[in-house]
Amino acid sequence: MSKVTKRKHVMNEALWDDYELPKANQTIVKVVKSKGNNLHEITSATGEEYLVSMPTKFRKNIWVKRGDYILVEPIPEGDKVKAEIVKIMNKDSIKYYKENNVWPKQFDDGKQETEMDNDDIFVNTNRKNVVMYTSDSDSSDDSSGSDSEQ
Repeated sequence: MSKVTKRKHVMNEALWDDYELPKANQTIVKVVKSKGNNLHEITSATGEEYLVSMPTKFRKNIWVKRGDYILVEPIPEGDKVKAEIVKIMNKDSIKYYKENNVWPKQFDDGKQETEMDNDDIFVNTNRKNVVMYTSDSDSSDDSSGSDSEQ
């Protein structure tokens, strides 16, 4: 299988949401930071922090950033790395999990869907914000000028 064909299949698998609820041994976790070498530090709903690994099929094809939610499955031989990524959650799967009461309450921040959409807008921090102040002195001068003439 060529690289392009493999990438296409992996992307389709990752983006296609099968709406399958997590199994008994799988948990939903939040990515805290990337540690490099396909390892990510996560926090569970109970507050436990540990490392998870990215499976080979996702490497160089899918990227996970801080704040993303993922579905992990524990690996028995892990001392430092305790789990492996099974699925990267998107907005649709998060919404589906919330509807089926599978989503952990600790990760529910109470935002509405419209607020979540606005948070995804990129804000350019490289430029200074220019604030324009309009003076109301013209309107106040007109009123004071007409009073002095009378």
